[in-house]
Amino acid sequence: MTIDPLNRGKHYEEGSWPPLRGDFVVFDPGRSVAVVTLASNLRIENAAISGTCKTENLGIEKIVANIISNSNIRFLLICGVESKGHLPGNTLIALHKNGIDEKGKIIGSKGAIPFIQNLTIEAVRRFQSQVQLINRIGLEDERQIGLLVKEYSSKSEPYQEGPFQTVKRRTRQIAGATSGASEGDVSFGSGVTLDSAAWVVRRAESCTGLNESSQF
Repeated sequence: MTIDPLNRGKHYEEGSWPPLRGDFVVFDPGRSVAVVTLASNLRIENAAISGTCKTENLGIEKIVANIISNSNIRFLLICGVESKGHLPGNTLIALHKNGIDEKGKIIGSKGAIPFIQNLTIEAVRRFQSQVQLINRIGLEDERQIGLLVKEYSSKSEPYQEGPFQTVKRRTRQIAGATSGASEGDVSFGSGVTLDSAAWVVRRAESCTGLNESSQF
């Protein structure tokens, strides 16, 4: 996936950012700090976006896709408590530091199933180059987290490249048309589609869904 030349000079797509839905709150897309609170339900205001992440695969993919589609975001603050067994915080750090191998496994992650299946290597590299991670895993004090957001909010300009769109919106069928079991409104390519409202990923060859509960 390459950067859309029509988006050069823009920092995010107004009205359609973030592209993937989940358990998060968008505060100000023009801000430079995104916050992931892992398994902790915290409300962190004054960030671009803040939400939970409880898995080391699809949850991570959503974070990456939403962040790199907004060039304003230059920092990802990781806080809250880890999801036991899944370790998404550890996995985010490993992804940012080491990337993925030829099979899509996140190198160095201690999570149970740390695989990236729906993002290209270019998307991972963009994530690595666009954002700096702020590791505060275990911190749940909303006031302290808010101060960190404030501190880093003035430390960087938008990324030099335009928004990197990892997903393509598919046109839904017109009213009255029959929708097949494999239909989704987002296509990852290779027969993989996503219903972003339900966060269900489907493969065309099997027409089965991979359900992902509330994530960033």
